[in-house]
This record gives sequence, C-alpha cells and structure tokens, in this order.
Amino acid sequence: MLVSLTVGKVDAGVTVLLTPDKRLIEFPSILLPPNITSGSIVDITVARNSAAESAADKQFSALQDRIFGAFGAAEPATPVLRCRNATQTSVVLEWDPMELATANLISLSLFRNGQKAGNIPRPLQMHSTKISGLAVDTEYTFHLVLRTTAGTFASKQVNVRTHKMTDLSGITITTGILPAAARENLNSAVERIGAKIADSVRIDTTHFVTTEGRGVPWEKAVEMNIPVVRPEWVEACERSGRILGVTKFYLDAVRPGPGDVDEVRSPPVQSQPASNSTPSTTTLNKDKDLPAEPEKGKAEDDEASSATDPSASKVAGNNEDEDDDEDDEDEPEKARAADAEQKVRLEDKDTQKVALRPGGEASQNGGGNPNPTAHLEDEDEKSAAPSPGDGASFQDVAL
Repeated sequence: MLVSLTVGKVDAGVTVLLTPDKRLIEFPSILLPPNITSGSIVDITVARNSAAESAADKQFSALQDRIFGAFGAAEPATPVLRCRNATQTSVVLEWDPMELATANLISLSLFRNGQKAGNIPRPLQMHSTKISGLAVDTEYTFHLVLRTTAGTFASKQVNVRTHKMTDLSGITITTGILPAAARENLNSAVERIGAKIADSVRIDTTHFVTTEGRGVPWEKAVEMNIPVVRPEWVEACERSGRILGVTKFYLDAVRPGPGDVDEVRSPPVQSQPASNSTPSTTTLNKDKDLPAEPEKGKAEDDEASSATDPSASKVAGNNEDEDDDEDDEDEPEKARAADAEQKVRLEDKDTQKVALRPGGEASQNGGGNPNPTAHLEDEDEKSAAPSPGDGASFQDVAL
C-alpha cells in the first residue's frame, strides 16, 4: 500500500508528517531521505512481511521450549519419611536426600502430632534425626514439610509407637574393646532378647558396650552422649525381662555387689495382709511396757570379787574407818565456826538498830549522847536565828 505524506516540521529526531485528511504522524527522521524539508511530499509503502513473521514465531517457540526444558520439566520431590528405630522414650526418623531440581531450598520442618517440632538443621547434609523424651508405650505421628522457591511439599504422616518396658527389640548396641569370651556371650544375649548390634556408632545406637574406655568408637560414643556400659547390663536386662537403668552399669561406676545381683534375680516380695502385721505391733508394744530387769550380773561379779580377794575387802574397810574418824573430828570445828558466825551477825544487827534510833531515845536507852557535837550544832542554830527587833528597817535611798 502506497501512502503520500507531507512533511510538516523536521527535527533532528522526529519529523511531523501530515496525512491528506490533516492528521499528524510523528515519524523517525532517520528513516526519511536526507534532503527533505518542510513541505516535501514523501511516499511510504506499507506491506506485511509474512516470511519474516513466521521465522520470528519459530524462533520464539524454540526459546520457550528451551526454558521449559531447563526449568519447568523437573520440580522438587516430595520428602519420603520413615521410622528407622524406636525405643521406650526415643524415635529415630530418616528420609531420602532432598531433590530440589532447579528450585532453592527455604526450610525443612518436622511436625509431631500436627504441631511443628522444629526445623532440621543443614537439611541438604542431614538425612535423619532423633527425637527423645517421649512417653513409654505411646503413639505419635510425624511428617516433614519442605518449603522451596518452587512451592511447598509435605510428606505423608508416619505413625510410630514407643515400646513397652518389656520390649527390648529397640536396643541397638555397638561394641568396643571386649574379650573374646565376653563378646561371644554378648552376641548370644543380644540375639536372645531380640536386640540389634551395629558395626559402628550411629544415630540409632542406644548403648555402647565395652570393658575399656579407649578407642575411636568409644570417643565417638562419648561425644554423642551414648551410654557406655559393661556387658553385665545386657545380662541383667535378660534376667529381669525388661530394660533396666544404666546407672549401676556405667563403665566408670562401682561394680554391683552380690546384694545388687540378688535384687535383680529375686522376684518382688508380696506384701503380707494387715491381719498378720497386727500381732507383731502389739508384741512390740508389750515389750516396751515391761520394766527393765535389774543388772544381776554386776552384783554377782562384785560379790564374787569380794569373796575371792579378802585382803582387798579389808583394805577397803580400813579406808572407810579412817574416813569416818576424819569426819568426826571435823564436826566440832564446824559447829564452833557456825556459832562464832552467828554471834557476829547478832552484833551487826544491834549496831544497825542503834544507828537508826533518834538522839533523845538513844540517850534514854543508852544512858548518854552518842553524838557529843549535837548540842554545839543546836547552839549555832539558835544564835543564827534573826531577832524580832522593833519593826524598823533600812532602805537604800538614792542620793
């Protein structure tokens, strides 16, 4: 199609063209002939290039296919969770390595009974975890939730039930340094109770059995806080038919004595009925009420000693006579001293009475004045008394 346009205004970048019906069209100046000016008429042919259009469509479709093949064909895989081992109070869970395709990992979370238990640290490197502190003989549900830049993916729920105290199948033992005979006995005992033996220390290892605290496996068990026990622990669990505590069977603990072994072997003693315990208590009360018997043995020993040793009895008798004589001599002296002390007390009382009596009474009773200066003091008081006078007085007069 041929179109004739009139040049209106020419600028460096854009030229204004006028259509026959007086419409303005801004056209790039670089596409016009270089010698045009205002008022020039240019013819522009407009046509559709179908060949170029089809080629561009093919090129764009190929690009979309490459993008889809690189980023849209694969997506992150849903996590697959399973139970590796279960004991009375713990569960070990494991899952396959994460397949993220071209997406980026955001987080991997573990849910217990529908509630978030926590995020898995380093989920690209860790493929198992251990949950401790669970209740005995209780059922739990677990599942994983994977969050990526391509979406969120949740695994199927896994139902796990913790073992009873009599179920020993969850015990996983790793052995350390053991004598040959002890190792054979341990293998037989583990097989009888239904437990498992692991070649190395793993996350599901529940106990490390050894007789010597050395070696790389022992160090790894200590680092992972796995109980290090002696082989006697497995034997004790087999005898009792249930899992036992490891406190008495630690490698560095005191070995149990015969009493402890008897406690493990002997069945629990049933308590007797209350009717049997009543007579024993009454018997004890009767024994408490009875008076204590006199010590006959001591008296008999004294009599026997006096009969066998007459010289000792004579010496004792002489000593008693001398003590009696000394007491008789001291009694008159004590009596005389008491009389003298009584007289002194009476004299002190008389002097106190005399001192408290007035002067006149004392002179009458005693026949004299106990204070010879009393009359002098009376005369001084009389002379110091003022005379009555004639009623005249002197006054100070200002001159």
